[in-house]
Amino acid sequence: MSLRPVLETRAARPTIEGAGVRLHRAFGFHDPSELDPFLLFDDFRNERPEDYRAGFPWHPHRGIETITYVLAGSVEHSDSLGNVGILGAGDVQWMTAGSGILHQEMPRGDASGRMHGFQLWGNLPGRDKMTAPRYQDVAAADIPEVVDDDGTRIRVIVGNYRGIAGPVDGIAADPQYLDISVPAGVRKTLKIDTYRRTFAYVFQGSTAFAEASAPAGILLEKEIAGNEMHLRDPSGDRTLIRFGSGDEITLQAGEEGVRFLLISGAPINEPVAWHGPIVMNTREELEQAMRDLREGSFIRGK
Repeated sequence: MSLRPVLETRAARPTIEGAGVRLHRAFGFHDPSELDPFLLFDDFRNERPEDYRAGFPWHPHRGIETITYVLAGSVEHSDSLGNVGILGAGDVQWMTAGSGILHQEMPRGDASGRMHGFQLWGNLPGRDKMTAPRYQDVAAADIPEVVDDDGTRIRVIVGNYRGIAGPVDGIAADPQYLDISVPAGVRKTLKIDTYRRTFAYVFQGSTAFAEASAPAGILLEKEIAGNEMHLRDPSGDRTLIRFGSGDEITLQAGEEGVRFLLISGAPINEPVAWHGPIVMNTREELEQAMRDLREGSFIRGK
C-alpha cells in the first residue's frame, strides 16, 4: 500500500459568476492537466438571497459535463431542448453537454434563505465531445449511504465504495464522487485506485491529512505499522487538498469531526482548447463552436 502525498492545500477564492452570484472557486481556468479530467469546482454556499438570486441565466456548454450537488435550497433548471426540473436538498444532476446545449440554472433558497451546493466540471474525451446531450437527475433518496463501524458516513454519488455503487453511471472519466462525514477524532484510511487524479474538498469541520514525508509545519507524528506517518496542519471549511499518486489516503478528523467531498477520475491526457463553458481539443474546434453560436447552429438535432 502507498500513501498519496498531499501536493497542495489551498483555500477556495471568492468569485462572482452568472448574473452576480457570489461563490467560492476551489479551482478553474487553471492548468487543465493539474486535475485532469476535472476542469472547475465551485462552492455556491450562501446565506443571503441577494448573493445568489440573480442566478445563472441562459448560457452555452459544449464538450464537458457539469455535476451539480445541492445541500440546501433548490435549483430550477431549463434548457434549449425543452428539459425543465428542480434540484432539491441532497439531489444531484449530472449533465453531459456533449455537442452543445443552452441552459439556465436559477438558485432558490430554503425557508431560512440558505442556498448551499457545489458544481464540478468534468472534461470529455475528444471522441465524446460531440455526443448527444443527456441528463442524469438523481433524487436524494436514491443516493446510497454507507455507515462504517467507526461511525463514518459516506454518500456514494458516483463510483463504488465497499461494493455499494452510486446511481450515476456511463461517465467518460469513470469518476468516484463521495460525500464523507468522519466523526470527531477518528483516523480514517480510504482506498483510491492508483490511476486516478484525486482531490478532497473540506466544507465542514476540520481534518489533517497524512503525508508520505515530513513537510514544514508538522502537526504530529505517529508510528503506524512500523512506518512513520506525518499529518499536515488541519484543513478547514472551503479548503481544497490535491493529492499525488498512491492507492490510499489517511486523515485525522478534528474536534468537531469533518465533512468533505472526495473526488477522483481517470485522466484523459488530451490537449485542451478552452473558452468559458466550451472546452474542445483544438483551437479550430473552439472557433467552430463560436461560429455555431453566432450562426444559430450550436444546438444539433433540435
